[in-house]
Amino acid sequence: MDMPVIRVAVLDMYDRVENQGMRGIRSLLYLQSKKVDAQVRWHVFDVRHAGDVPDDSYDIYISSGGPGSPLESNLPWEKKYFKLMDDLWEYNLHHADRKKHVFLICHSFQLMCRHKKIGVVTKRKSPAFGIFPIHKTETGLHDPVFSGLPDPFYATDSREYQVIQPDWHRIRKEGYKILAIEKDRPHVPLERALMSIRFSEEFFGTQFHPEADPHGMIRYFTRTDKKEAIIKNYGEDKYYKMVDMLDDPDKIVLTQSSVIPAFLSIAFEKVLQAAVYV
Repeated sequence: MDMPVIRVAVLDMYDRVENQGMRGIRSLLYLQSKKVDAQVRWHVFDVRHAGDVPDDSYDIYISSGGPGSPLESNLPWEKKYFKLMDDLWEYNLHHADRKKHVFLICHSFQLMCRHKKIGVVTKRKSPAFGIFPIHKTETGLHDPVFSGLPDPFYATDSREYQVIQPDWHRIRKEGYKILAIEKDRPHVPLERALMSIRFSEEFFGTQFHPEADPHGMIRYFTRTDKKEAIIKNYGEDKYYKMVDMLDDPDKIVLTQSSVIPAFLSIAFEKVLQAAVYV
């Protein structure tokens, strides 16, 4: 008997800028594919540079982080991207038996928050880059994707923009769930950004980079511009503490081995369950 096939679309949002994110996503897909009794096949789509956007025939969609502004651009790729997200959302509303699963990372998360009008997407006072604590909300404490993580947990943060000022009326009306926020800094008069949202049972997003691993991060930390930026914004002691965190099994190693694997494990199981009845 042939093994069932799970089809995954990876949306590359990096606009052909050098990155470690795509390598991290591919690595996690490969590792997780070895844990399921199915053929996991994935295809990468160059969304921003080539305008290459998949159709709605895939089971799972992973949309990466990326550089630049998530604010409205009216570029052709953006219209196609949002049409895909709307089509997948609409598909799920009308197909209870076999739904589409979507994971949105950083830039993609910001785009979806803007599209769904969840809060204000704005440029940060200064770029965030490094390893920082992420705090779960009460709802996040019980979400299965975060079940393998402590509170707070540590993750790679790399962004010039943020989502703040959540529209609570809209959030409650639509059933969105805020799962994690930035570290509380009482001495800093700035709002905490939203760091993770469950848009629906199938749509999940993080502002941080759960695919980041020590191998990729050390390449960034040793770049002169990144090192100088961290020291300028957080101090030399903080920089070296972040470097020490790279090998800590309870920091980004744990996050990388928990978040996307948990999402994929749940999605794989649901796709296979649905396939039994097709």
